[in-house]
Amino acid sequence: MTEQDFAALRYQAAARDLEHIVRNIAARYIVQGVPLTWRLLHAIEAEALADLGFASRHETFVLDLFKRPQDMSYPETDDPATFGISNALPAAFAFAVAAYEEGERNASSSRNESRGARFVPSPSPRG
Repeated sequence: MTEQDFAALRYQAAARDLEHIVRNIAARYIVQGVPLTWRLLHAIEAEALADLGFASRHETFVLDLFKRPQDMSYPETDDPATFGISNALPAAFAFAVAAYEEGERNASSSRNESRGARFVPSPSPRG
């Protein structure tokens, strides 16, 4: 394996780790029904990147790859976070958005299941 292969493996491990951290943070808000706003996205990103476990498990140069470039700015408002057709998202934002989308799908399917008719058999007559 080349040094480039090892660097790619370190990056992939850090990306999986960051995704796990972001999803856990986002889950706290999802279960409370907190909508995904720009301000919340920034808070999730900041908390995830400041996670001491994350920082201790990965080398500094790998961690720096997940920091949002300064020229990639997003609003810091309480407006709903929407990206339109953009697919250029910082990793932490992308993981949070994916967690929220998955949470919405799960909530939607749960609502549909609870609305569905349930067959409850009537007791059979004994006689």
